[in-house]
Amino acid sequence: MTTIRREVLTLPAAPLGPDNPLPPLRPLDEAHRIDARDRAALPREMARQVGYAPLRSLLPAPVRDGYGRVREPREFDALVLENDRLRATVLPALGGRVTSLFHKPTDRELLYVNPVLQPANFALNGAWFSGGIEWNIGATGHTTLSCSPVHAARVPAPDGGEMLRLWEWERLRDLPFQVDLWLPEGSDFLRVGVRIRNPHERPVPTYWWSNIAVPEDRRVLAPADEAWLFGYERRLRRVPVPSYDGADRTYPRNSAYAADWFYEVPDGRRRWIAALDAHGHGLVQTSTDVLRGRKLFVWGTGPGGRRWQEWLTEPGTGGYCEIQAGLARTQLEHVKLEAESEVSWLEAYGPLDADPEGEWHGVLSGAEDRLEAALPRAEVDAAYREWLRHADAEPGERLAAGSGWGALEVLRTGWKLPGTPFDEATLGDEQRPWLHLLHAGSLPEPDHHAPPGGTLVARPWRDMLETAAATPAAEYHLGVAQWHEGDRAQAVRSWERGLDRATARWPLLRCLAVADREDGHDERAADRYAEAFDDLCARARGGADDSSGTAGAPGTGEAGDLPQAAAGADGATWTAATAALGGEAIGALLAVGRTADARSVWERLPPAVRARGRFRLTEAALLAAEGRRERARAVFDEGFEVADLREGDEVIGRLWAALGDEPLPARYDFRMRPDGD
Repeated sequence: MTTIRREVLTLPAAPLGPDNPLPPLRPLDEAHRIDARDRAALPREMARQVGYAPLRSLLPAPVRDGYGRVREPREFDALVLENDRLRATVLPALGGRVTSLFHKPTDRELLYVNPVLQPANFALNGAWFSGGIEWNIGATGHTTLSCSPVHAARVPAPDGGEMLRLWEWERLRDLPFQVDLWLPEGSDFLRVGVRIRNPHERPVPTYWWSNIAVPEDRRVLAPADEAWLFGYERRLRRVPVPSYDGADRTYPRNSAYAADWFYEVPDGRRRWIAALDAHGHGLVQTSTDVLRGRKLFVWGTGPGGRRWQEWLTEPGTGGYCEIQAGLARTQLEHVKLEAESEVSWLEAYGPLDADPEGEWHGVLSGAEDRLEAALPRAEVDAAYREWLRHADAEPGERLAAGSGWGALEVLRTGWKLPGTPFDEATLGDEQRPWLHLLHAGSLPEPDHHAPPGGTLVARPWRDMLETAAATPAAEYHLGVAQWHEGDRAQAVRSWERGLDRATARWPLLRCLAVADREDGHDERAADRYAEAFDDLCARARGGADDSSGTAGAPGTGEAGDLPQAAAGADGATWTAATAALGGEAIGALLAVGRTADARSVWERLPPAVRARGRFRLTEAALLAAEGRRERARAVFDEGFEVADLREGDEVIGRLWAALGDEPLPARYDFRMRPDGD
């Protein structure tokens, strides 16, 4: 039966760094949108779900962009599940990622195991890393919990042994979920029970894709003759499987560019997907029918795809692809979860040996027969029914702690969530102001004019903010909540009211600047960004010693001098605020041709910030705007790495093209589509 033990996993890892303290007010730059001309041709249910409640804001989740690319050995707490056949390693501090699934009888690793932990800008809110099995909940894209802790505990398993339960509160949709993992005695398959609950009195959109990284020198099998092909041209079209456009696309290396292949598995057919090497060995994932979707993601063999593969690990390691399983046909869809209801299913992961070569239907038939012999479909359905009887079992020994957001929601609502307790002991500093609002009806001002914390934007919290004392902090957070709900005029009025009485003006000015840019008032946005950055420098210089709001005239700090308050315990937060606001301000000022003002902001950034790859790129753009093209080109020649380069972002290539006619150097080529140049 399953045993669960603690271990320490040591990996070369780049630290995550602080979260971005600025609220993410701008619409998502989401790559997973489809051209309107394709939507009309979709099946009715699929079209409805593609149009159902797409995510338009990251709020209340913060942007996680504080990481770099300097990796050093770092220890991670791991939880290891093991029986006599399999060993699964889970990282509860990193979204509950299964980083390894090792089959002991054959001495084979079944997953792609990344030898490093390198955050990159692929999650909805930024930091994400590749490898293993991740649990994606929330909305289209990698979950905001990719690099966040989840709760973990021992729970009785259906076979009388132990189960590892992972659970958390998903903040984008305000939904609790759990993932239960166990290994029955003598079994070659890891069982995974998943449940998402909607405790609200209204329907809520939900989303789930289990994402499995496997080596890319595989053939991927799924029981389908067609797939929905989605590429970074944002086109979605139905194509044949396995061959399309002259190549067998079930071999990941036969695609030139990054693409998603969402398999059209017929109703009634067993749900499974496998990745087998040339010898017929590999991994299979299967599930109960609720988890209907199956997908293959490939990076492609083009220079951009290969560069991304190197970027996420280190040169010389093997490439990978992803096989996935989800609640809908495609990841462009969200599923309605009715009020006070839940959705659950069972997955199984294990080894599969079958012949991957030959005619498609013969290969599928042979693989399906081998899967049925190893793990009958009826056994999966029976295991699901047995697991449901244990889904409400109260956790025993706690093995890891997640966030306090679930505890705050349970305190607010009184919801009973058997099996997934959100204990008050998990409440922390992030929840403290909101706990005060809940109990006392007021929102405290940040200590020492510190950057404001995150905002809760769900309607009940907005209602509390509207009845709270109209302090600058309350007006700031109320405006963010109103903006999130689409009430932009009210948000602007709230921020303007707060500005009238605020000592620290920069958070409100920045929000108003974003609103101006969204409304096309670019000159006024630039003015407000410049004033906000001046005020931030003054606040940070004065810090805890400034009670009067007169800590030096705006803009008078030495060039590149990190303000005094930033050298204390909150230095990382102040540096993150300076970098985030400075970057936005330079962009807004350059957009209206105010290069001298942009240069002034640049020169007041701390030297360590200016040395980051993102700001080296900003420096090149600033130099180009000043007409110093040779100096801008020299920045490229000196070399830089934009640690938080976004998936699909072509900003580097566009700037390079503006500086000359030479081909984009390979180190800067992250293009993910044929015409991405």
